[in-house]
Amino acid sequence: MKALITGASSGIGRDMARILSAKGYELWLAARRTDRLEELRETLPHPAHVLGVDLSRAEACQELHSRLKEVRLDLVINNAGFGLFGAFAEADLERELAMIDTNIRAVHILTKLFLRDFKARNQGAILNVSSSAGFFAGPLLSTYYATKSYVLRLTEAIHEELRRDGSAVYIGAFCPGPVRTEFDDVANVRFSVKGLTSERAARLAIEGMEKGKMLIMPGSLMKLARFGGRFAPEQLMLRLSYHMQNRKNG
Repeated sequence: MKALITGASSGIGRDMARILSAKGYELWLAARRTDRLEELRETLPHPAHVLGVDLSRAEACQELHSRLKEVRLDLVINNAGFGLFGAFAEADLERELAMIDTNIRAVHILTKLFLRDFKARNQGAILNVSSSAGFFAGPLLSTYYATKSYVLRLTEAIHEELRRDGSAVYIGAFCPGPVRTEFDDVANVRFSVKGLTSERAARLAIEGMEKGKMLIMPGSLMKLARFGGRFAPEQLMLRLSYHMQNRKNG
């Protein structure tokens, strides 16, 4: 079995690599920080290949697919992404655009290109890492929440298309709540709710994928929040969301 993992240099991506390698996968690990990927590769029990790539560049995503097309991957995990805390009017525009390019455009390109390959073979799996943020609007993390909503809704739509085609190809979205990774340092936030460890999150994601789940959403608190959001007035949810985000400003 062969798998590509983007954003594999830290956090959930790194732990997914460890879990899949232990299962016997040959891995292609993609991220900008090749030194970390090299360190990770040395710890894995099965072969892994390091790919230094900046996924915020569309041409880099296309080059990545071209490079791996003949490998005939069995699994693609789109995990690369980051966040940015702050009021929308004050947030740095260039950083936001880089976030959109990484969190949305790279996922869109890689999903489309590898999905075409998988559909032609009627075999393969794609796991897109979204977030519980994808179900809500997120004042003070507005762009990040919007990017994760895109990933979630795109994945759901493709899942239904595959189902109607009777395809054996799998696609699913992993939507965790807070996870203890480098995300909060990059986004400059501090979570007010104790999150999952990245190892636990990675294991739950892979277990959900292996069960064929379209939505993988660990944690009863996040499931309760999603359920409650269906019935609460939109203005109330926005005010609650702002309150929760503002508590992270620490």
